[in-house]
Amino acid sequence: MHSIKTSFAALAAASIAASAAMADGHALSGDLKIISDMSNPAPRAVMEGMVADFKEMHPDLNIELTIVDREAWKTQIRNALSANPPDVVNWYAANRMKPYVDAGLFADISDLWAEPEFEALASTKGAMTLDGKQWGVPYTYYQWGVYYRKDIYEELGLEEPATWEEELANCQAILDSGRKCYTIGSKFLWTAGGWFDYINSRTNGYDFHIALASGEVEWTDDRVKQTFANWRQLIDMGAFIDDHQTYSWQEAMPFMVNGEAAAYLMGNFSVAAFREGGLTDDQLDFYQFPVINPDVDYAEDAPTDTFHIASGAQNMDAAKEFLRFVTSADNQTKINSGDALGQLPVNANSSIDNDKFLAEGFEMLSNNAGGGIMQFFDRDFDAEMASVGMEGLQEFMVFPDNLDDILARLEETRQRIYN
Repeated sequence: MHSIKTSFAALAAASIAASAAMADGHALSGDLKIISDMSNPAPRAVMEGMVADFKEMHPDLNIELTIVDREAWKTQIRNALSANPPDVVNWYAANRMKPYVDAGLFADISDLWAEPEFEALASTKGAMTLDGKQWGVPYTYYQWGVYYRKDIYEELGLEEPATWEEELANCQAILDSGRKCYTIGSKFLWTAGGWFDYINSRTNGYDFHIALASGEVEWTDDRVKQTFANWRQLIDMGAFIDDHQTYSWQEAMPFMVNGEAAAYLMGNFSVAAFREGGLTDDQLDFYQFPVINPDVDYAEDAPTDTFHIASGAQNMDAAKEFLRFVTSADNQTKINSGDALGQLPVNANSSIDNDKFLAEGFEMLSNNAGGGIMQFFDRDFDAEMASVGMEGLQEFMVFPDNLDDILARLEETRQRIYN
C-alpha cells in the first residue's frame, strides 16, 4: 500500500508541475495597447479599473491605455485602425461595426464565441455577427420598453398588455378618460425611430427588420406597409400627444409626469429623469412592447457598447484574454453596478443592483428576447438612410396620409445608397 500511495503522490506532484509549466507557457507578456472612448467621468473610471484589474491578473503584461473623447473617436477610429493599430478598441455593435469589418480592420473572433462561456452572451450574438462570423464582444447595454403610469392604469382597471389588441383596448380606455396614451418628443427624430423598430420587428420579425436596415428590402414592400398600417391604428386614434414634433424627448416628459399621458416608449436612461420629475417607483412601471404577430419572437432595442480586436493587433493572445475578462460574469456585474455604469450586464450569469427597472430589463433581455437584439434605428441603418428614414417617420406621425410619398422617397434613397 505504501508504494501505491507514493506513486499517487508522485503522479500528483508531476501533474501540478506540468500544470504550472503550462501556465507559465501561456502567461501573458509583452505590450497590450488599448484605445477606449469611455471618456466621461464614470465610464473612464470603469475603464481604468478594468485595466488595473487585468494588469493585476497578468503582472508580466505591459498595458498601454489611451482614452480619447467619445465624439472625436467616431472620426478617428478608421485612421487609428489603419496605421500602427492598437490591439483592442471600443466601438458599437451591428451596422456600426460593418464599415470596419468590410475594410478588414476588425479581427474575426468567432473562435472566442465558440467557447462555452460565451453562451451566456447569446442575446447579443446576432448583433456581433456579420457574414456568419463574430467581430467583437459586448460589455454593457440597456433596455427600451414602455414606461407607464401604474397609478393611472390601476385607476382605470387596466393590466399590462401582452398583445396588440390589448394595447389598443388600453389606449382607448385611456383616451376615454381624457388623457393621451403616449407622450413622445419627435423634434430630434430618433424617438420616432424607436416606434418603427418595435412595430416593424413585432410585425415582421428581427431578420426582416435587419434585412431592411441592410438595404435588402424595398421600402415599398407590402410587409413594410403593414408595419405602417399597424402604427396608423394608434395615430388615427389620437394616441400620441399633440404637436410632438415641437418637443425634445425631455420636453415631452412633463405630459406623463403630470398625468396628461399614460406611457412613454423610451430607453431606461429616462428613469432618472422621471424620478427627478417627482414620480415614485409606486407610480412608475415598465412593460415589454406587446406581441403584434404571434409568429415572430420578441426582438428588443438594447443599444450595445463593445470591444473589438484590430486585425493588425500585435498581441493577439493578450487581446483575446482581455475580451474574455471583459465579458466574464463577475466583471460585467462590477462595471455595470449603480456606482459604475449603472446599466445592464450582457452576461446572463451576472447580477445587478437592487433597482426594479434594471431587474425587469435584465430579465427581459436575458430570457425573453429570443428574436434578437436591435441596436436602434440610427445604429442599425446606414447613417444617411437613417437620417432620411427618421425624417420620413416623423412626417408619417404628423401627416399619415403622406405615406406613399414617404415610402417612395425612402425607396429612392435606399436604391441610391445600396445599389
